[in-house]
Amino acid sequence: MASITAFILSVWLGPRVIRWLAGLDAKQTIERAGFSSLYGAHAGKEKVPTMGGVLILATVIGSVLLWSDWTNRYILISCAVTAALGGIGFADDYLKLSKKNSKGLPGKLKLAGQAAIGVLLGIFLYRDSPAWQEITAPFLKDWFWALGPFYILFVAAVIAGASNAVNLTDGLDGLAIGSTLMIALTYGIFSYVTGHAQFSGYLQIPFILGAGELTVFCAAILGAGLGFLWFNSYPASVFMGDVGSLALGGAIGVVAILTKKELLLLIVGGIFVVEALSVMLQVAGYKFTKKRIFLMAPLHHHFQLQGIVESKVVIRFWIVSIILALAGLASLKLQ
Repeated sequence: MASITAFILSVWLGPRVIRWLAGLDAKQTIERAGFSSLYGAHAGKEKVPTMGGVLILATVIGSVLLWSDWTNRYILISCAVTAALGGIGFADDYLKLSKKNSKGLPGKLKLAGQAAIGVLLGIFLYRDSPAWQEITAPFLKDWFWALGPFYILFVAAVIAGASNAVNLTDGLDGLAIGSTLMIALTYGIFSYVTGHAQFSGYLQIPFILGAGELTVFCAAILGAGLGFLWFNSYPASVFMGDVGSLALGGAIGVVAILTKKELLLLIVGGIFVVEALSVMLQVAGYKFTKKRIFLMAPLHHHFQLQGIVESKVVIRFWIVSIILALAGLASLKLQ
């Protein structure tokens, strides 16, 4: 019901939000520098409203309000982290639009804000119970690593890394939101079995009392994502902007932390990981060798420059996301 509610709200509110954003002249700005090879293919996107992530945030929170137990602390934590990162993204988008260029918040300031949210979450969990400080590895039943105080930095890295990775992936119509759907569904299942004493015991994974309520949160993301994809599919009528991508990245990051499936996010969210790595490798490679590893980074632009049309790149990335989600689910039994 959380999924259905979020989807219906998205489809109903979508046209109104798009008209509102168009009225505010909140349109996508594309920088020509370093993008000349694809500027022709993407120039039309400058007419498309951005900041559509406010629709995702509103429908997720609205659905969770209706269907979840708001006395559950994991719901409160997840919504707070998602909203806070959405706030950083909103500030970034607002500055871009007010200045009419692709520069928003300075990168260091944005990263500092993301890390600060992660640090606050890490401190809370670190003080809450020593059990949070142990992380597990996919496919390894008896592997536990106690991080101690370094757990706080680990949480900050997961939150900042996930939110930035989704942000970097958000470059083609439907790419980021479609990949997020697979992760939301997968972590919804993880949340349910983690919060179920019998299932967690059978699967030999940590049991976390109350974590099952995060299934509602993940379901709301799934429904809101499907509703947003209704308008964001090629050719897109609206873009999510940083307000959406940072919030969604933070949402899947915080659920991964609260279900103690942090490292599994590297597999389930493999598309986002590869996209982020492609940017890091491109920057490092050019800095040390003055040569580019990819035709363009993030990776989806590399495939575009190889002549693959945008819609095919997106659908192939979705297919890979589905396979990675299945691999993540398989880890529950193959450990």
